[in-house]
Amino acid sequence: MKKHLFALAASFAVATSALAQVSVTAPWVRATVPQQRSTGAFMHLQSAKDARLVGVSTPVAGMAQLHKMEMSGDRMKMEQVERIELPAGKGVNLASGGYHIMLMDLKRQLKADEVVPLTIVVEGKDKKRETITLDVPVKPLTFTGPGKTPAMHQH
Repeated sequence: MKKHLFALAASFAVATSALAQVSVTAPWVRATVPQQRSTGAFMHLQSAKDARLVGVSTPVAGMAQLHKMEMSGDRMKMEQVERIELPAGKGVNLASGGYHIMLMDLKRQLKADEVVPLTIVVEGKDKKRETITLDVPVKPLTFTGPGKTPAMHQH
């Protein structure tokens, strides 16, 4: 019996470390108004090992992409990126004004307090990919993210 429990515990530990390499906290999607065709998804990612976020999808949008916003002179510029680096042990925020996920060609209005599925794809240094499916809450249009107030700006 002891050997069986130890083997079970050991196999669980291996499976956990292989699958729980990236933790996702505080995910949310901004609600939309009727006829709005796009919105953003935001979260905090942390990887135990060097990795990168390389893909995203959701059934509520025709297209989902990784994006980056940055100031270029006095203009805010947004562009698609192929990946977002996740350095080992360092948290990466996907938030307004920086890296984030764009959900485009929305199939319907997203209303506050509903939950939508979102799948992210993470690639390790070994090129192996892990798919993580999240149940993401939709927050009101006025929501600015965990621990932030509308008067604060991220720099």
